[in-house]
Amino acid sequence: MNVLKKSSILFFTILSILLVGCSNDDDDSDEYGNWVESSSFDGDSRGNAVSFTIGTKGYLVTGYDGDDYLSDTWEYNSEDDYWIQKADFPGTARSGAVGFALNGKGYIGTGYDGSNELTDFWEYNPDTNQWTQKADFGGTARYGAIGFSVNGNGYIGTGYDGSEQKDFWKYDATANTWEQVVGFGGQKRQNASVFVIDDIAYIGTGIHNGSVEYDFYSFDGSTWTALTDLNDDDLDETITYTSSTGFSLNGKGYLATGISGSVTNTCWEYTPYADTWEEVPYFEGSSRQDASAFSFDTKAFVLMGRSSNYYFDDVWEFRPDELENEDD
Repeated sequence: MNVLKKSSILFFTILSILLVGCSNDDDDSDEYGNWVESSSFDGDSRGNAVSFTIGTKGYLVTGYDGDDYLSDTWEYNSEDDYWIQKADFPGTARSGAVGFALNGKGYIGTGYDGSNELTDFWEYNPDTNQWTQKADFGGTARYGAIGFSVNGNGYIGTGYDGSEQKDFWKYDATANTWEQVVGFGGQKRQNASVFVIDDIAYIGTGIHNGSVEYDFYSFDGSTWTALTDLNDDDLDETITYTSSTGFSLNGKGYLATGISGSVTNTCWEYTPYADTWEEVPYFEGSSRQDASAFSFDTKAFVLMGRSSNYYFDDVWEFRPDELENEDD
């Protein structure tokens, strides 16, 4: 074999190795799920606020800023990325309350005012910018519960009233009444997370007796279904969360930030038809707990929260179909 032929073979062999190596590196770096910082919140930094969405608007109410329990109400325009302050929440200033949207109105109840757990329950009408007190929550006074709406009713459950609880209560907005819901087979807990996909609520995480809970359930308004535990052997990593925030987007659910041994900025994506979890790019803001979230038809945001005694006022949009870009 002549020298020229040997040199050609050697050249193309090296080139092939380099191309394969570059291709593998590119594949590893192409991870979908991009976080983009939006306009910061106009009010005071805070954690443990209530959030709900109506149409293209997100609402943030109450919370704690490290010194004071809060009662202000803020509206976020998700299309144009700006905030407007609305009528103050007229109930006792609080943190650790829960809320949900139902029939074009927002609802908030329970919580803690620095001295007492609470049961009062309120409705917000965005068309009139007015709050109206409704029938008190049907369960015991508590904070650290979860709230959601499915199939035309609102629900509040779990939380802490001196000890962790596992009861759930249905709110009928037309009748302004509460009814206890039976059938939840999960553990007691506080500071759990919930997201809703196609009118089904998915509930998990939280803490009970000082330990994180790993059971995971769905609820369609009539039936509770046990799903794959969050410490299942098929998971690459156990999902150990409390005080995280849940949201849904494009038919999938997400758990972001929270406490996992310490405050974290990890984010997990849940696919309901497969009952599977996948870790997606980290939330690009600082690690935190007690954050809030907004979910819209085509957008989702994680905002606020705290790390130790530091409280945040930043807002981040999550774009699952974009490649991760830490520089935007």
